[in-house]
This record gives sequence, C-alpha cells and structure tokens, in this order.
Amino acid sequence: MAVKFGVFVPQGWKMDLVGIPDPSEQYEAMSRAARAADEAGFDSIWVYDHFHTVPEPTLETTFEAWTSTAGLVRDTQHVRVGQMVTCNGYRNPALLAKMASTVDAMAHGRLICGLGAGWYEHEWRAYGYGYPDVPVRMGMFREACEIIHAMWTEDKPTFQGKYYTIDGPINVPKGAGGGHPDLWIGGGGEKVTLKLVAKYADGCNVGGGNPETIRRKVEVLHQHCAALGRDPNEITVSTSVEDIHLLAPGESPDQAAASMPNQYTPEQYRKRFKIWTADEAVAQIQQCVDAGANYIIVYLAGLAHNTDMVGRFAQEVMPRFA
Repeated sequence: MAVKFGVFVPQGWKMDLVGIPDPSEQYEAMSRAARAADEAGFDSIWVYDHFHTVPEPTLETTFEAWTSTAGLVRDTQHVRVGQMVTCNGYRNPALLAKMASTVDAMAHGRLICGLGAGWYEHEWRAYGYGYPDVPVRMGMFREACEIIHAMWTEDKPTFQGKYYTIDGPINVPKGAGGGHPDLWIGGGGEKVTLKLVAKYADGCNVGGGNPETIRRKVEVLHQHCAALGRDPNEITVSTSVEDIHLLAPGESPDQAAASMPNQYTPEQYRKRFKIWTADEAVAQIQQCVDAGANYIIVYLAGLAHNTDMVGRFAQEVMPRFA
C-alpha cells in the first residue's frame, strides 16, 4: 500500500509566525504554505487546535483551528484539510458536528475532522473551561464520539449521557455530496481511545513518530477491531513526524541552522529541529511504516517564511513511498 503524506501549515502555535508583524499577512503566510502543499501533491494539510503558543504561553499569534480550517478549504483546491486534533472540551460536540458538516460542504468533501480528549491545561483554565480530571475528560470524549457519529448518520438523533444531551437536532447537510466528513481520532489510550477508533473512526493518529509505540498501538487497535467485528484495513493509521528541517542539496547542517528566522540561535535551532537529508528522512519514516503507519504527517521548519521545503519533501521523500 502506498503511503500518503500530510503537512502542518504554520499557524503560530509553535512560534512559527514570529517575524511577520501584520496578522493578515500571518494568515497569508499560512495560506501560501497550504497552497504550496496542494500544488506539490500532499494528500492533506493540518492545523493544531490550540489558543496559546508552546513551549510556553506568549503574546504571539495563534490562529484558531476551525476558522482557519474554513479559510484553508477555500484557499486550496485538491488537498484535504484536517485538525490534529480538535480538543473536545473546547466545543459542544453537537455544534462541532454541525460546524464540520458545513465546512465539508465548503470543501467539496475534503474535510477531515480530527478529535481528541485534550491535554493543554493552562489553555483550558485560561478560557474558562476548567480542567476535568482524566476519567471525566475521557467520559466526555466517549460521549462526544457517539454524538458526532449520530449527527452524521441519523436524521433526528437523541442521546442522554452523563455529560452531554441531544434531543433531535437536525443536521442538514451532513456533509458534501450526501456524505459526511471523515472522523480521525488522535491519542493512544488503549482501553478507551483505541476502542473508540475501532468503533467510530475513519483514521487515527498514534505514536508521535516512535516506531515501537506505533507497533504496540496498532496491535491493540487490531484487537479492538476483532472484538467489534470491524476490518482494521478500513482505518487509516497516521503518525506525526514533526520538527523536520529537510536539507537542500549541498546545504550543510550549519548553514541550515544559520539560515532560519532569527528567534533561534544556530545552537537552539539544532536542538529544536531534526536536520535531515532526504535519505535520513526516508529511513526514519520507513521505520514508522514498517511499524504499521500508512499515513505520515510532517511538520517542516520555516514554512511561513519560505515554502521551498514543501516542494523538496514532495520531490525527494514522498516518491520513495509510492
């Protein structure tokens, strides 16, 4: 099976819009990266669902995920657009299902709705969501998956749960062309999350690029699929390989570290990013594929300032997995 590839666009969460002073120009930088990925042949582009920067909150831009998604599906033509992943605690799940259906129609069926339980505590508290403990967050997440699935497959669903209730909401359209968006679930929890993947999801995101973790999560997912009578081949298994600087031909790691936006010293840049040749990137990704991933989502350095790396990755890495 050929491996498909997605790429994160610069959104601000990783301080990747620093150096562009105007907010509208920051969005245009994100849009340029999206269009470059579209033209280069990536299968998808992705945004994070966060409100504050990492590794710590700063007074720097972080664009909201779903309004960005809606903009990007109109800025592009072929590439799919997803969130890795929507934090369930930030939006009522019935509203999220309605939002996703609307954006899928805007996208002519190119939307992926990514969903996770959420983890970034200070964001939850800053925006007034509290921060429920893990069992509560997972209970909310379980109910949300059921509600979203019902909103996309039933005309007037009802649900009475511990955390959420719906009473016959009409969700028209459910998506583009009489269908509904794909649901991808992020997270590797073996008792709850991967069981939800087996029951409801079209795709998952596991392992964070670690082959041994991917292998273990795929094994557990197959066990859940067997218990539920579902074919695991129906589920896309993605993993994220992030913070890559793909070297240009003849470019040295020292030159790479010195060439990027000035919020990093060369030493900081070397520590922050994986500075790889194409062969090194292929070798690392191949380990993930051998472990069971069939979809790789990469974060490439510096795309807000220069999109050349998108084309280079598409030309030098992606064909090795066709």
